[in-house]
Amino acid sequence: MLKGLSRAGLGALDNDKQLIELAGKFGFQSVDVNAKDLIDQYGLDGARKLLSENGVVIGSTGLPVEWRKSEEDFLAGLEKLAGAAAAAKSLGCTRCCTYILPSTDLKAAHFMALATRRLRSCAQILGAYNIRLGLEFVGPHHLRTAWANPFIWTQEETLDWIEAIGEPNVGLLYDAYHWYTNGGTIADIEALRADQIVHVHINDAPDVPVEEALDNGRLYPGEGVIDLVSFLKGLQAIGYTGSVTQEILSAKAPEGTPDQLAERSKAGFDKVYGAAGL
Repeated sequence: MLKGLSRAGLGALDNDKQLIELAGKFGFQSVDVNAKDLIDQYGLDGARKLLSENGVVIGSTGLPVEWRKSEEDFLAGLEKLAGAAAAAKSLGCTRCCTYILPSTDLKAAHFMALATRRLRSCAQILGAYNIRLGLEFVGPHHLRTAWANPFIWTQEETLDWIEAIGEPNVGLLYDAYHWYTNGGTIADIEALRADQIVHVHINDAPDVPVEEALDNGRLYPGEGVIDLVSFLKGLQAIGYTGSVTQEILSAKAPEGTPDQLAERSKAGFDKVYGAAGL
């Protein structure tokens, strides 16, 4: 499993180059970045050189399509998806991800019908470039009532939805925080096949009742109460070999320079990977 970094948890970065260089400096093997933006900034050859010189690959790129709002918003984003997918493919990125909020102001059945069609269209375009689409279920309890109607927030529900979308390149973005806030166990991970997981996020939670764990209250790996050893062992047991990327969402910017925060991240990864025997 590749150790990965995203911008979330590294403070105020100047640009993607800084993220990639920090990843290389501290022994990370992947980064989550927007592939098209990277090429727009540095050119295709420059982007490839930047990645290779730092010994990292792109773990995942974000889905540049707003599928949660109006049809006009969706279609505007869909027009750009092929270009984004082509950029990702040119940099060797095979994974694209998006998140599912656990409640919606639309009627849930209506939203499900719209979103299924829209995400199926996205998956079909991505599939033409041999890119997989990861759907992230979101577990924190406060978001389940943040909008008018409950939607989906569990592993089981998301797998059911993936089956309904019906495209072979769709799977899970599996996040340790959402696993934890759903009361997940190692058995839940071991019930999966490796090919059902597109991408993984790792983070930690404060020592508060799980119902009070806020989505933007995350800690660095190894600094909280999530059983990340079991989380990693479960992924290892099913043969997952993709990126495990840090994503630390917080209400306030973390204290420290990006260099210090990357070093803190490395220490967290070393702690939990070492405890898991990886």
